[in-house]
Amino acid sequence: KTFVEGLNIVTAVEHGAGGVWVLNPPYLLFFPDKNGDDVVDADPVVHLAGFGLEDTHSVANSLRWGPDGWLYGAHGSTVTANIVRPGIDEKPIARMMGQGIWRYHPESRRFEVFAEGGGNAFGLEMDDQGRIFSGHNGGNTRGFHYVQGGYLQKGFEKHGPLSNPYAFGYFKQMAHPDVERFTHTFVIYGGGALPERYDGQLLGIEPMQGRVVLSEMMRDRSSFKTRDVGYAVTTSDKYFKPVDIKVGPDGWVYIADWYDRQVTHTRNYEGNIDKSNGRVWRLKATGNHELTRINTNGKPSKSPSAIIPNESSNRWVRQDHLRQIIAGKPSWPPTYGEEPKSAAKKYFEKQCLESAGQRALESLWALNLSEPISNANAAEFLRHKEPQVRLWTVRLLGDRKEISQGTAELLRELAEKEAEVEVRSQLASTAKRLPAAQALPIVRNLLTHSEDKDDIHVPLLLWWAIESKAESDREMVVAFLKETKVWELPMVRETIGERIVKRYAMAGTQTDLKTCAELLNAAPESLRKKLLSAFEEAFKGRSLARIPVELEQAIARSGGESLAFAVRRGDKDALEKVREFVKEPKNPVAKKVELVEVLGEVKTEGAGAYLMNLLSPEFPLEVQEAAAGALQIYDGGFLYVPERLLAYAKEAKSPVRAYNVLASRTAWAEKLLEAVKRGDLAARSVPVEIVEKLRADEKLVAQVDEVFGPRRELDKASVDAKLAKFAGVLKTGSGDPFVGYENYNMACASCHKLFGEGGEIGPDLTSYRRDDLDNMLMHIVNPSGEIREGFENVVIETKDGRNLSGFLAERYEETLVLRGLDGESTVVKKDDIVRARAAGASLMPEGLLDGFEEQQVRDLFAYLRSTQPLVKKR
Repeated sequence: KTFVEGLNIVTAVEHGAGGVWVLNPPYLLFFPDKNGDDVVDADPVVHLAGFGLEDTHSVANSLRWGPDGWLYGAHGSTVTANIVRPGIDEKPIARMMGQGIWRYHPESRRFEVFAEGGGNAFGLEMDDQGRIFSGHNGGNTRGFHYVQGGYLQKGFEKHGPLSNPYAFGYFKQMAHPDVERFTHTFVIYGGGALPERYDGQLLGIEPMQGRVVLSEMMRDRSSFKTRDVGYAVTTSDKYFKPVDIKVGPDGWVYIADWYDRQVTHTRNYEGNIDKSNGRVWRLKATGNHELTRINTNGKPSKSPSAIIPNESSNRWVRQDHLRQIIAGKPSWPPTYGEEPKSAAKKYFEKQCLESAGQRALESLWALNLSEPISNANAAEFLRHKEPQVRLWTVRLLGDRKEISQGTAELLRELAEKEAEVEVRSQLASTAKRLPAAQALPIVRNLLTHSEDKDDIHVPLLLWWAIESKAESDREMVVAFLKETKVWELPMVRETIGERIVKRYAMAGTQTDLKTCAELLNAAPESLRKKLLSAFEEAFKGRSLARIPVELEQAIARSGGESLAFAVRRGDKDALEKVREFVKEPKNPVAKKVELVEVLGEVKTEGAGAYLMNLLSPEFPLEVQEAAAGALQIYDGGFLYVPERLLAYAKEAKSPVRAYNVLASRTAWAEKLLEAVKRGDLAARSVPVEIVEKLRADEKLVAQVDEVFGPRRELDKASVDAKLAKFAGVLKTGSGDPFVGYENYNMACASCHKLFGEGGEIGPDLTSYRRDDLDNMLMHIVNPSGEIREGFENVVIETKDGRNLSGFLAERYEETLVLRGLDGESTVVKKDDIVRARAAGASLMPEGLLDGFEEQQVRDLFAYLRSTQPLVKKR
């Protein structure tokens, strides 16, 4: 497949699993083959190695220059980026994994993550002001807006947590009305060749829908939101699959068309792909249009408008002038006999200070590329009337990471007086990059802007700035937060206070716990219970055997610990208090369940026998199920847990939880299989999902096959036959969505959400393209053929002999949370894991439609294809 990047035709060259993409020569972005071997021996400045490639979202991509002289790129889900100079560097300068935006400075050889996270970032766009955006391969958005040092939403289940375990939050995608997935890349038009109504609008490709959407970019506090206003390209050709989009130097829009029936992993793996029909389309205005270009190579003109690049309406032309400066070959400004460097500095500085809008901003960029912004001239630009000039001055100073105390004082003053929230956002980002002595006064003044407490970016950026100093400059941070007036600030009360206590609690050393005590004592009385709750939350799934006396006293002054925390701390009286609370009929059932679940996270002496006593009709069903789940960690001695669970399963209204726990240990699972074999339990009472969990235990495969029969393997012929059968059923009649709603609740809702209703075991179906019958049928008939990322079935073996399965719902520094087939979560300590492996099968059972009559299938799909929630019949 071929597409256009600037002036270059860019072609993926087949070589094993790798390829070579040439972007803006002499820079080379290349991928090795699946074994990590180099595809080509070249002399790239940037080498990015991709491993475990699954799709375009998995690879490093979109190499491009920023207006600050850094080389920016995006990377997707499973890519390792190695920054090297072949023949010079024996080892990579730096390497990284995961989603986000990175950048590299060729002169200083600095590599860093600009912002982490995103939607399997593929595509990188910069608008006129140098803001950075990328698309998303999910629904209900057009993409992400990245700010420096930010943490963004990512595919946590598949790709792991954020690199900072103390981030305690992330930025979501740009807000957008509900829309089908997905727009994985887009451009913000600034080519000057299309009609004016396109200027500043988002043009995004929708490969699944086969169209190019036109969206309006609107300010949303310090960020943006989008709203669709139409479609730039539509077609009735179902093979049109736009996969990339660029604005060329001529101002026209170029669209790469994959041209295939479906964009899917499964069908392509099966060989159902036509590699000969890729094409490039050009979107241009009607009539003759000759783009006005600026001639800077002739005789120097005394008219600034003839030589300053930002007079052009074409962003590419303006940015090309900046690239010339980066390359050291500027054809402007005129020197008039002076030394080029000196002339450039004077020229651009004058243009910036005397101009407004885009002209002032791009003059600042040009000045910085000629001679970096210094402490000497920073003051003038920090007082500039143009907010973007102030913002970029703050950013460029922060990139140096070393500024004079006088310049730091200017930033502190700006933080106090700055009227534009976007500039305040950048000040928070820059504070994170500066030493604590310079950063914290800036943060202090930014916190006084209570109007930012509900901003999309500012509160978390300020938290990350403080957190970056929490370990290295602990005393300064604690002193900063001991100031009484600081605790009165809304952003401290609502964002910072809880997070800083939780951060030190999670670190968990005796020094950290003493720091928690200091913070609890420093906080106003009205906030202490809130902070104590955050402290306790840090110990989810963890026990805490010993706390310093200072913390015990601080907790007592803050209102005392909760009963759940007393259990985690190993209080010898805690179990008896739990008994009394659960026994009292008036106490809330949800709180009872919470306490029982804690007993299943922290092994407590005497709790095993107590939990088995809770498997009785005298207790609420929710408590019984929680007790069954909690028994999973109790084994050995004279408890006879599996026997009690089997007896409970025989009588229980809902035995799934008991079956799930029995299947978690080989010895217990054998007893379950024996009970079914004897006829004590009916084989049909054991759900298919539990049977597959039993089969995932390699020691039990033969016994499972004997009791339940061998696993049905769907070959391609069987899949195709089923697809044809159900496709025929759907084409021969219509269905009733209201009846289908009931069928959905029976077959799907325990795992999937649709219009806000349902479980969270499988993906939310609301934003999927549910009118694509072929694709939907494929996922239902052969659910393991292509498993949606983040919902792979994982099997974990623990040191205490458990075999747990489900998908990774959450990851923390010390623990992870596995969500099982029963919809319940199990907290597992990472230190307790012996082995973790992918089961290679979907959590969704096969044969879901096999028991349905033809009309039931039609009704179900009538509901699945609904475009909005049903107004339920009365």
